Amino acid sequence: MNASAGADAIVRRRKRLKYRSWHRGTKEMDLLLGPFADACLDGFEAPQLAEYEALLEHPEPDLYEWIMGRAVPPPSARSSVLDRLIAYYAADAR
Repeated sequence: MNASAGADAIVRRRKRLKYRSWHRGTKEMDLLLGPFADACLDGFEAPQLAEYEALLEHPEPDLYEWIMGRAVPPPSARSSVLDRLIAYYAADAR
């Protein structure tokens, strides 16, 4: 794959993840993940995008509790992207 094709694939991947973030199934999660995706995904490279994709596979109630700080994510769910997502909303709480 040439560099241009790789860059195009990353752009498509980001767009797909933004769409998934805004269309989760519950309005609460749309309003949490959508703005985060819009603000952050353009700066993510392939490894971070993979972490975000894995994060989106978790059940919505779990994600909501982790983001709101009501539950501690299990070690298997921890990632730099989840930490960034939690910090993104913790900053709003101040």
